Amino acid sequence: MKILAVESSCDETAVAIVEDGRRVLSDAVASQIEMHTIYGGVVPEIASRKHLEAICLMADQALEQAGLERRDLDAVACTYAPGLIGAVLVGVNFAKSVAYALNLPLIPVHHIRGHIAANYITHPALEPPFLCLCVSGGNTMIVDVQDYTRMELLGATRDDAAGECFDKVARVLGIGYPGGGPMDRLAQGGDEKKYPLPRSKVDGAPLDMSFSGLKTAALNTIHNASQKGEALDLPSFAASFGQAVSDELVPRVLQAAQMTGRRRIAAAGGVSANSRIRGDLQRMCALHGYELYLPELKLCGDNGAMIGAQGYYEYLAGHVADSTLNGYAGRRIDE
Repeated sequence: MKILAVESSCDETAVAIVEDGRRVLSDAVASQIEMHTIYGGVVPEIASRKHLEAICLMADQALEQAGLERRDLDAVACTYAPGLIGAVLVGVNFAKSVAYALNLPLIPVHHIRGHIAANYITHPALEPPFLCLCVSGGNTMIVDVQDYTRMELLGATRDDAAGECFDKVARVLGIGYPGGGPMDRLAQGGDEKKYPLPRSKVDGAPLDMSFSGLKTAALNTIHNASQKGEALDLPSFAASFGQAVSDELVPRVLQAAQMTGRRRIAAAGGVSANSRIRGDLQRMCALHGYELYLPELKLCGDNGAMIGAQGYYEYLAGHVADSTLNGYAGRRIDE
């Protein structure tokens, strides 16, 4: 089954063609990072307009890369939630138009479910059940993947997402946007114990997280050093911040595994590319005898292939939509 998959929830316009949920035939992506960098973050109105400009071209490129014609497609999938609502609606309405014009099934896909499904592409043998740490610029959560389309949210951030914190700190440091990559590179060789930064606990919800205090403490450290005319040890500061984020995530994944009895653990989302977090997950899984599945780096960020992968399993479960499909800025992964 060949699915044309559309992803437009933030600042990448991505269209891919995926066969049977595991084989990527093409994956065309138009990135807007250079344009949003001058603002230090994504400007929703600009993102929506750029999606409109790029989406038809990306669809044509996906077909050309795969060596296919429109008549070779079997279904159309799209991200319908969550994300920047204007951006999401561009992808949803394009997918609806294609499905109507070609008389194909329309498959709505939750963006975070798509990130989880990126692991099926990297690890063709992976099957549910497993735990997945989903960590990105807009979402941070621990999900029990009970089946391909049946998932339970075990814990999530109560405020900021981990990726958002990387972006904000990197912007204040002036090292680039998005902040995850520059912060990770800067941290190499730094002393992660040099700058004490807080770790949070949520009373009554041990698997929930909070990053607002960490973000505030990091920004205060930067501003205090600037006001005093003191130079920050930037590699050590970045390493300390990355370690603090990892300390919020990895122990909770371990606790979730112990609570559920799952022996397989995966990670997903843009922040899962962070070398500190990947390394800590690897060490934790090796110590406790868990199997670890990490998506290849190019599949950590937003892409159409992951939507096509999850779309295949949504279709098998009968989750198809009609022309009334709408986009949503927020939606629980287990709805």
